Amino acid sequence: MAKHTGFAPLQFDTQSESSLVDRSHQFLQMMKQRRTVRDFSAAAVPQDVIRCAIEAAGSAPSGANMQPWHFVAVSNAQIKKQIREAAEIEERELYEHRASDEWLKALAPLGTNADKPFLESAPWLIAVFAQKHTIDSQGNKHKHYYTPESVGIATGFLIAALHQAGLATLTHTPSPMGFLRDILGRPKHEKPFLLLVTGYPTDDAMVPVITKKSGDDLLTWKT
Repeated sequence: MAKHTGFAPLQFDTQSESSLVDRSHQFLQMMKQRRTVRDFSAAAVPQDVIRCAIEAAGSAPSGANMQPWHFVAVSNAQIKKQIREAAEIEERELYEHRASDEWLKALAPLGTNADKPFLESAPWLIAVFAQKHTIDSQGNKHKHYYTPESVGIATGFLIAALHQAGLATLTHTPSPMGFLRDILGRPKHEKPFLLLVTGYPTDDAMVPVITKKSGDDLLTWKT
């Protein structure tokens, strides 16, 4: 349920104009270095780093402050193996039957296929669940609002937090993802939203040469 106990003074550090510009440019350059990685090292990542990143995600705004999300951080090798096996079943179905020719053509330059070894090689998988409602200790159901939007914002926070910490990430969305709820023992009112793979890239990791929208393709000014 939403947590609200009244109002308190806002704690906010007002920056000078030059500081605003500098900080915005620094963050932009940092985020421009973020890339989706598929070659992960098995090198261990401290659990505290994952906890801090997830708590940063939990600070995201949400509809009526319902915080309609839950995160499951997985480092257990056997559970990661189960997730990979289940995900690859859905991925093979996608590549062989579900995906249209247009979709497969769009994926081709990225070099993806139904094999997902990173689901085992990466030290951490973070499953993001969207909660349609909350069930309190008395068994009462409380509806959530703007759940997909809220969980999407929190996931963006999570990706940025992990990148800022110095880790690589991969967003993985096999469809359907009901197997995540089963493997991880989550309740039926939670819907798998996304599986985030994170860790260090391998020394020989390669990424596709791509471009991002910029200028007039990205932004319209109304000043």
